[in-house]
Amino acid sequence: MKKQQMILIGSGVILFCLVYFFGRTIPPKNNTSPAAAPAAGQLNIETILAASRQKLTPSQQAHVSKLESAVVRGDVKEQQIKVYRQLADFWKDSAHLLLPFAWYTGQAAKLENSQKNLTFAAQFYLDGVRRQEDPALKRWMALEAKELFEKALQLDPANDSLKIGLGSCYLFGGISDNPMEGIQKIREVADRDPHNTYAQFMLGMGALMSGQLDKAVERLTHVVEHEPANLEALLMLADACERKGDKTNAIKWYTEGKKLLKDPGFIKDIDDRINLLKK
Repeated sequence: MKKQQMILIGSGVILFCLVYFFGRTIPPKNNTSPAAAPAAGQLNIETILAASRQKLTPSQQAHVSKLESAVVRGDVKEQQIKVYRQLADFWKDSAHLLLPFAWYTGQAAKLENSQKNLTFAAQFYLDGVRRQEDPALKRWMALEAKELFEKALQLDPANDSLKIGLGSCYLFGGISDNPMEGIQKIREVADRDPHNTYAQFMLGMGALMSGQLDKAVERLTHVVEHEPANLEALLMLADACERKGDKTNAIKWYTEGKKLLKDPGFIKDIDDRINLLKK
């Protein structure tokens, strides 16, 4: 992992998103002209790439332009995959920007038609959706993840993890007018396999986001009982208990989560919250 990124949700619990995070998703809005700013809900990859290029040095821009405009000869598909991978590596390793990396990784995965690579790219987007605050960007990322999960499911229709991932795109990405559409896809797996902790985790997170605290506690308790080292689930469970007014269990789960932390600053944040609950 590049690093662990902490974010605040709900009443202020710290959650760990255990995913790659290479910097800003797109450059700050004041780096782009008003004419370049997309209308709400109309974000597209052209806008994202144009904004991202503005963060590059002249030599980096020339390098990217060369790759993007490379004349493809011979085995077109293999050449495209190679260029997409080169572009993905550049945006990750040199520019440290997430969205172009995700985009080119996804494009390569589509051409390769590999379940492993499609799943990686889809999950990468989905993990970003969960932390993204901008509605237009969240929706765009969820739609990209949805397409990749659907392609992976074509190769392995019985894969429950892919089904849960697809449902989570609807649940967290705002890509449907009916939020239950995503929940139903995940519930199909959870009802058939109650011990599927991935399904229980996603449903627990969805319940926490919607304020269904009893359901959140029930599902997240199931997760931590089977995955006691799941830091994100532990801290979400603590948050759910705190929001319910169950200080005893909130302290219990914050304490369990703290045992898995190594960063002194993060440990202090948890200690501060525990001390507040004890008052």
